[in-house]
Amino acid sequence: MSLVWYFAYGSNLQSATLRGRRGVEVRRAVPVRAPGWRLVFDKPRVFGDGSVANIVPDDQSHVVGVAFEISTDDHAHVELTEGVAIGHYARVELTIEPIGVTDGAPRSALSLSSDARDAALRPSTRYMGLIIDGALEQGLPDGHLEFLRSVPTCEESAAAAALRPMIDALMKRR
Repeated sequence: MSLVWYFAYGSNLQSATLRGRRGVEVRRAVPVRAPGWRLVFDKPRVFGDGSVANIVPDDQSHVVGVAFEISTDDHAHVELTEGVAIGHYARVELTIEPIGVTDGAPRSALSLSSDARDAALRPSTRYMGLIIDGALEQGLPDGHLEFLRSVPTCEESAAAAALRPMIDALMKRR
């Protein structure tokens, strides 16, 4: 079985999302930073209102997240459920650095980025809760948690909430 490193920075930080909602089996998880990228929350959603997490190039910044070692099949499933095939995100390869001393930590990982941005959009309070829970679960630095908690949010609409069970069913690996 071939394995790849996948860099997560949004709701996939949370086990209930990556392992539960998407059905991805994680072999190892390493907290890392990706220099030259910045985390933003202005990416329009495919379904529903509001925005989701995205990373954009920025030589003066870095993104904190987790490198997950997963199978190439599981990685293909992540890309499928994140909308790569329809242009919602595009695959990028990042140089990464472990946070703390970690033997055997990867130096690069695959991730997702998009040029689609709308500064008027905000992530839902529910969505940011998933990311914060995941950051806590993965032991990410306090400064990153402070940043996540400072992101302006909006309430999820009833229409978006009603769509969630259907989207969850589509995301789950069969």
